Amino acid sequence: MKIAAFGGAGYIGSHTVRELLDRGHQVAVFDNLSSGLRMNLQSEAEFVHGDILNPSQVDAFLAEYRPEGVVHLAAFKAAGESMTKPEKYSTNNITGSINLLNGCVAHGVKYFVFSSSAATYGAPKYLPMDEKHPTEPENYYGYTKLAIEQYLKWYGQLKGLKFAALRYFNAAGYDVQGRVNGLEQKPANLLPVVMECAAGMRKSMQIFGDDYATPDGTGVRDYIHVNDLAVGHYMAFEHLAKGNPSFIVNLGVSSGASVLDVIKMAEKISGRKVNYQVVGRREGDPAEVVADPRMAKQLLGWEAKHSDLRTLVATTWKAYLANGVVK
Repeated sequence: MKIAAFGGAGYIGSHTVRELLDRGHQVAVFDNLSSGLRMNLQSEAEFVHGDILNPSQVDAFLAEYRPEGVVHLAAFKAAGESMTKPEKYSTNNITGSINLLNGCVAHGVKYFVFSSSAATYGAPKYLPMDEKHPTEPENYYGYTKLAIEQYLKWYGQLKGLKFAALRYFNAAGYDVQGRVNGLEQKPANLLPVVMECAAGMRKSMQIFGDDYATPDGTGVRDYIHVNDLAVGHYMAFEHLAKGNPSFIVNLGVSSGASVLDVIKMAEKISGRKVNYQVVGRREGDPAEVVADPRMAKQLLGWEAKHSDLRTLVATTWKAYLANGVVK
């Protein structure tokens, strides 16, 4: 299949492109490199420098490349920032997605795989969280993802666009074969922040609360290896191409690791001390977020294979070593 990867130079995008290429698909990447990296571009994939906020660029790319499938990973994703800069997230995530959807229906794209998020659910009403969980986002980023899912449903109903929305939980790790090593710029997620401390790039980090009702008092999250996420995208295309209906599905592992679990594993893998200070809880941070991924297994045959904490941390540490940033 010919697949266009919008945001394919980013962290998750580059791993997804690598997986699709490995599975024999022809891939072209469309990215504005605002957070994606040239070093993440795979040599077998065509690259076009463009922006989803420019409809004429999207249109020209789709008209020339003529993909059957599109994977959409071009979004801003910092939940905290989305609460202070909703204009930025409205413009890029929502307007950009509408531009992309309009281009897809204009140029006969059959299959659309969307990088969605567990942020669409908001605070857990029950655990583990399945796809029937209420969708009540607690940050504007999560709202933008939910809004795009709703647009996809309408475009599917009105224009026949087949789609899959993959609700990621917490993406982490790096390619287990070491083929993708571009580090995220100014990371906000836990594991890269911990790695920057271990590498000597940061003096210390903050733990937001140690008085939760969890085994060690720190927040627990469901971490999924980026290679496992990438396989989920491949399987989503395969499922849609077999004539199955559109779907929304969780990609997670049904178990969690605490902040201190991650720090301790990082210290064990790196042999270095991670300095931290405990500060107050952040507003809106639940004690625990864990996925119910059973639908992904039933629907796609998907299950995580690399998402144990040791592999998550070890592959990330190798990426930091490969970049020569460890001091």
